Amino acid sequence: MDLVQQNLNKIKKEVGESVLVVAVSKTKSIESIKKAYEIGHRDFGENKIQEMTSKFNALPKDINWHMIGHIQTNKVKYLAPYVSLIHSLDSLKLAKEINKQAVKNNRVIECLIQYKISSDETKFGLNENEIMEILDLENDFEGIKITGLMGMASFVDNKNIIENEFKKLKVLFDKIKYSNKKFNIISMGMTMDYNLAIKNGSNVIRVGSKIFGERNG
Repeated sequence: MDLVQQNLNKIKKEVGESVLVVAVSKTKSIESIKKAYEIGHRDFGENKIQEMTSKFNALPKDINWHMIGHIQTNKVKYLAPYVSLIHSLDSLKLAKEINKQAVKNNRVIECLIQYKISSDETKFGLNENEIMEILDLENDFEGIKITGLMGMASFVDNKNIIENEFKKLKVLFDKIKYSNKKFNIISMGMTMDYNLAIKNGSNVIRVGSKIFGERNG
């Protein structure tokens, strides 16, 4: 069995069926993705729309493509025809554009709102009030279905900081879910911290280098 296949099988067995593993394939080759596809994996994550669209065109159409990176509004039209889940809805302006492009393509696009749980100023995301503002307007968006939250923890070695950030996301998720039955996805945790994320309620993890090896850029 190929190393990519071995790595993926090991992680999926480790986390169990209740956690969705999004294989982060950014910068990785079509051949590497095919290796994961050959053993039944269908969920892949990209952070650049141009690269994701190129891979969508080259690969089987039953793949679920996850957009996990920051999205410029003028690029939404390129992913709207096929994207399965957008993890990085981080502004009202972007929500309006996703809705517009979804309607043009006769689709309802599933989205997660990116909650800024880290104090790192370089990370994107919204605060609680901004998230609630978008949710209050959700019924105006016929092309969007908001089903949860995504968060990116600080890139630090201190596990207490990371865990507190994950707990912060889970608290807000539970608060929203109490009155919003569509809310069912918590996307948090990557290669270095997914076990801690799952411990704190994550049911979608985004894993790249532990599956495919170190990135090529």
